[in-house]
Amino acid sequence: MTASRTPTGPAAAVRALALAVCLAVTALATGCRDDTAPAWDHPRLAATLNALSTALAQGCATPDPAHCADRLDRLDTLARRAFTEVLDHRLLDQACLDAESDVRRARTLRLAATTTARSPAPDRSPDRSPDRSPQDPRRLALARAVAAEQAAYRRLLAALEKVRTTPPPGAATGPA
Repeated sequence: MTASRTPTGPAAAVRALALAVCLAVTALATGCRDDTAPAWDHPRLAATLNALSTALAQGCATPDPAHCADRLDRLDTLARRAFTEVLDHRLLDQACLDAESDVRRARTLRLAATTTARSPAPDRSPDRSPDRSPQDPRRLALARAVAAEQAAYRRLLAALEKVRTTPPPGAATGPA
């Protein structure tokens, strides 16, 4: 007689049970889902927020706060576009308004710090270049203002992303 290639007995039963459990867990974890984005996901707003996030991450590749300040000026256009899209979709909530106010305040402070940092020191004559030392108090104030504006943009981005991904009341959010 030849030996059978299919295992029998308790070992085969345990393997079959383990495979069945793995398949059941996988099916429950993934669900029967539709891979298309829901109608309330706002893909155009998602693209704008992605661009804003990328620009914010790449904005300060160098430690120079003046360079970062110039890059933050470019973020304002993307932030305004995202905020306008949120208004268009009527997604606005108090967290978005607070984050937008924080960005405006931080921007105003950063613009003032930028002007101060670029002006000559009071004890220097106007024909001499301003102090470019990293320990210059005006540059430190600019660095703090830039960091505060970046943090405000991150809070705005998080608030906008939250309202974008929150389903409207009564929307079907479970797997199909």
